[in-house]
Amino acid sequence: MNNPIAGFSKLSKNEKIQWLANTYFSNADTAIQQIKKYWNSDEKLQQLHDEFIENTITNFYIPLGIAPNFLINGKYKTIPMAIEESSVVAAAAKSAKFWASRGGFKATVLNTEKIGQVHFLFKGDKSKLEAFFGETKPKLIAATDAITANMQKRGGGILNIELRDKSISLANYFQLHLTFETKDSMGANFINSCLEQVAKTFKLEAQTFSLFTEEEKNIEVVMSILSNYVPNCLVRVEVSCDIEALADKNIQNPREFAEKFVQAVKIAEIEPYRAVTHNKGIMNGIDAVVLATGNDFRAVEAGIHAYASKSGQYSSLSKAKIENDIFHFSMEIPLALGTVGGLTSLHPMVKMSLEMLEKPSASELMQIVAVAGLAQNFAALRSLTTTGIQEGHMKMHLNNILNQYQVTAEERLKIKNHFEDTTVVHSSVVSFIENLRK
Repeated sequence: MNNPIAGFSKLSKNEKIQWLANTYFSNADTAIQQIKKYWNSDEKLQQLHDEFIENTITNFYIPLGIAPNFLINGKYKTIPMAIEESSVVAAAAKSAKFWASRGGFKATVLNTEKIGQVHFLFKGDKSKLEAFFGETKPKLIAATDAITANMQKRGGGILNIELRDKSISLANYFQLHLTFETKDSMGANFINSCLEQVAKTFKLEAQTFSLFTEEEKNIEVVMSILSNYVPNCLVRVEVSCDIEALADKNIQNPREFAEKFVQAVKIAEIEPYRAVTHNKGIMNGIDAVVLATGNDFRAVEAGIHAYASKSGQYSSLSKAKIENDIFHFSMEIPLALGTVGGLTSLHPMVKMSLEMLEKPSASELMQIVAVAGLAQNFAALRSLTTTGIQEGHMKMHLNNILNQYQVTAEERLKIKNHFEDTTVVHSSVVSFIENLRK
């Protein structure tokens, strides 16, 4: 059993690596070589990456792919996608091409309101708390003027503050519920700074409010933090076409396909076990673009999955229907994204991704990200309701299997020829490789 290490964060990068290699690897030299192999040869660039997080030892690569031919609101976009899962980028590109000849994707930002909360405990007369809040609210907003000045110049800032009584659910628990507009910034640091100032002012003003008893003056702030659930920061994306226009080489009977597709979505609406996998496919597209553009995919994931549960049961994010012989496929999702601040101005590949997208505003990026999610969902459902998901996925996965077994160029050609018209199964690929090498 290894002993804990004291003062690890104070060690140099090389000292950290040496300790790690000596402690956990049978061959320390080989481990160190592997770690350093992924360092960038540009020392300044490597230092930049090192300083993004703490205790950095190396870089962890994820492929950056591109999916071209996305027709969004009448303009073509090439979308960057950072993801390790095979077939995701190919599926997105396939959907983009399919819908480009059928009118493309329509995307609309419905709202851009973000949320932060001051959570506090108050033991006393609720009517006095309401009176105190009514009198103090202008002071709470004014107290943040120094923080919000630049944001207000760009048309953003605090939109409103509400007092919310949650004491029925938890004894003595109340909230200051704040709504924000952060324009092209995701705004996490801005929102949290505002909340902490509001909380400080709220506590301070309570000390001099004449109606409060001494106990009521002692408002206990538990925490002040933004929410990643942003149900009023919404984007809608959709595609539609005549049913007959759905026909292609894989869709011989477009009406049958459309009806089966709609049923597949309805199943995900009422069956949580299916809905989770259904929505995971949507997130394949969303997360890949969010990551490529330097945004927080964990926050996006948490907010979107909460939105999928807003009815009280986890359900499909996307909707499908047939009306008057028109096939409709759509989705509304909450997205809090930024195109300024954070990694967007630091990470070279993030800057390149945003330039590839023609330097979008936060609202435009919301539309692009939502489109990628709907495209991914369409590709998955199209495969599931026609040829099945594994045929295309496993052919894309074949390269990973071949790399795992370090096949030669000659072996690779023979294997790919063999599986051109044969279902790819991991065990059958391994068996074929073994037979080739006998």
